[in-house]
Amino acid sequence: MKKVSDFIQLKGIGQKTTLLLAEKGINTPRKLSRFNAARLKNLTGLSKNKCEALIFKAKTFINPNIRKNMVEDDWVKSELEDFFDEELELEMDDYRIPSGLKNLIDKNRKTTLDRRTYFKTLLQLQMELVKLQDWVVKNKYKLVVIFEGRDAAGKGGVIKRITQRLDPRICKVVALKAPNEREKTQWYFQRFVEHLPAGGEIILFDRSWYNRAGVERVMKFATKNQVNQFFHDAPEFERMLTGSGIKVVKYWFSITDQEQQLRFMTRIHDPIKQWKLSAMDLQSRVRWEEYTKAKEEMITQTNIPEAPWFIVEGNDKKRARLNCMAHLLSLIPYHEVKSKQINLPKRISNPDYERGVLPENLYIPEKY
Repeated sequence: MKKVSDFIQLKGIGQKTTLLLAEKGINTPRKLSRFNAARLKNLTGLSKNKCEALIFKAKTFINPNIRKNMVEDDWVKSELEDFFDEELELEMDDYRIPSGLKNLIDKNRKTTLDRRTYFKTLLQLQMELVKLQDWVVKNKYKLVVIFEGRDAAGKGGVIKRITQRLDPRICKVVALKAPNEREKTQWYFQRFVEHLPAGGEIILFDRSWYNRAGVERVMKFATKNQVNQFFHDAPEFERMLTGSGIKVVKYWFSITDQEQQLRFMTRIHDPIKQWKLSAMDLQSRVRWEEYTKAKEEMITQTNIPEAPWFIVEGNDKKRARLNCMAHLLSLIPYHEVKSKQINLPKRISNPDYERGVLPENLYIPEKY
């Protein structure tokens, strides 16, 4: 059995630490591997991070396969945690809603997908979205996806699931505020143009230039002439985009009056989601029929072959997410891009180097 001093020299840890461990009777890698970080810290006075590193080095010295297995185990654990996080979010949603309201929601909703099926399908679709992303980058493809719909229709939820495993430098979300005074004097489409994709980019608009045909029209923020001009300009604008090589996909998320009411009620009773409920949202409830008429005319006037509308039935959030993601994938002629095998380079190790100890006051408190 090698002495701990031999082990440390092989792994690039300094003589000072070697002597300290030897003084405490830790003179072999196997002895060191039996410690946990807290116990080793109490015995030696070394920092927790230092102790964890030493123990890991000892274990991998004894069994080099541990490092590979730990990496694989950590990946699996991370994936499971992602699922549990989302599942916990759903559990918390149920927990925060008063029981009477929850019973009303359950009574009025059709049976949804079981969670196992939902998460399995979601992961499969997200894996395909990663392939789509790679294909978009390689082929310098330009993709714009517009998400429109009533308040609380589920636009943000599907955007979150689409982007969850994608590179935010490639797949970007655009959610613009109301135009400022300067923007109100510009060409209406001008503030959206700067967010259009370059080659190899995907842009998701969480609401878009169609605000003019919806909220601006219903709430009288736009005149009748401005709305009519929009109906003339929007198809031409989108033809310009598609003519320049940008794929434009437009989704309308459709929910019933009753479903929107239930979702608004959950937001009212949920402190974490109350920020989503604005005065404008409440007005949209009052003017439900006006929004319906505006939506119908908007789709009729702007549904063109180059950029057609697609309607997503949104009463069931889970099904709506999966259906939308699957449909989006079906519209793009992507395929898996074979990537070069990646081999991690060996870490350069200097036997004379010993990691310095940073002052304890630089570390944030470990409350959890």
